[in-house]
Order: sequence, then C-alpha cells, then structure tokens
Amino acid sequence: MGLAGYYLIAGIMFVIGLIVSNRLKSKFAEYSQVGLRNGLSGKEIAEKMLQDNGIYNVRVISTPGHLSDHYNPEDRTVNLSEDVYYGRSVSAAAVAAHECGHAVQHATAYSMLKFRSAIVPLVNISSQLSQWIILIGLGFMFGAANPTVLLIGIVLFAVTTVFTVITLPVEYDASNRALRWLENNNMTTAAEHDQAADALKWAARTYVVAAISSVATLLYYILLFVNSRDRN
Repeated sequence: MGLAGYYLIAGIMFVIGLIVSNRLKSKFAEYSQVGLRNGLSGKEIAEKMLQDNGIYNVRVISTPGHLSDHYNPEDRTVNLSEDVYYGRSVSAAAVAAHECGHAVQHATAYSMLKFRSAIVPLVNISSQLSQWIILIGLGFMFGAANPTVLLIGIVLFAVTTVFTVITLPVEYDASNRALRWLENNNMTTAAEHDQAADALKWAARTYVVAAISSVATLLYYILLFVNSRDRN
C-alpha cells in the first residue's frame, strides 16, 4: 500500500472538500444579495447578540479576507470579514451571529470549547511533526521501516484527528445558538431564518469533511502499523 493508499484517500477527500467548499461559497454569495429586513449590519447584529447575552468584554472588529470570520478567545474579539462587518444581508447576519455563538460558549464555559482550546498547543506540535515522523516510520526517508517510530507518528496524528472531531459539536452548537437567537429576537423573517440556517449548514459541512478525512487517514495509518508489525 504505502503512500499510494494515502494519496488515494487524500485525493478523494480533496475532491469532496472542493465540492462542499464551492457550494458554501455559492450559498454565501447568493444570500449576501438578500437584504436583511431590519437593515442591521453584521457588526450591529454581533454587538446586539453579545449584549443580549450579557457579554460586554468582547469587541467586534473588522478583519481582512473573505470568509475569514472567527472568534478569538485569547483577546476576546469577534473578527468579522469586511463583507460581514459592513454587510446588511442574510449571510452577514448568519456569520456574525455564529461567531458570537462562540463568544457565548466561551462566556458560559461550554465544555467542548474548553477542551478544544486546551489541546491547541499540543495540536500545533503534532500537526508539524506527525507527517514527518510517520514517513520516517514507514521507511520513506531513511530506507528502513520502524514500527515504533510509526506508532509515535500515529499517536501525534491522532491528536489532530481528535481536534477535528471535537470541532464538530463546537461549530454546530455555535450555529444553533446563533439561529435560536436570530429567531427568538425577531432578527430575521421566516424566509431569512431558513436562508441563514442553510448557509450555516454548508459552513458546518466543511468541518464534517475535514473530520471524516482525518479519521479515514488515521485508520489507514493504523492499518499500515498493524501490517508492519505482522511483517516483523
């Protein structure tokens, strides 16, 4: 099998990821043309959601890029891309509320977010080292396979896999909080709410693809490890 199997898995997941990513971009482009009935900008939506949840120590700021929106728990900022920050569309409202959903998670000590944040330093290390150690363990760099080294690489890669899996409930929960707040506070009409839900659904699917890809790759590496032990 070797690298051929890895490239096959990576290729399949890349194609699926590309399809989902393109669908996400088209959805956000479509709903960015739908003006929000209440006329609020993404910045105003975000600030109101934070205030309604009793959060006054988080700033809403503009950040460069497209679909670069994120919540930073380190400096407590909701970072909105310019299209979202200034936009007055369904897309802007959905994204702004979703990122504030993460701020609410942080403020309420949501367990999955706490766990994900706690393993970030370890993920940073494992993401840099795991692939190289796995290649060494498979014998692709120094000519001789080493099951022990391969196992170390697999354990490191498993950390990143756990991170991608844990990200799923964090993202879905943030979207659910956002949609619930938009509906309960009459921020959107029924039609706008459905469109916001559709946009966030496709955003969440990008994380699903990443998690499935990581799990599939991890299982493949484990199979390689078992086979290498059988040969020895």
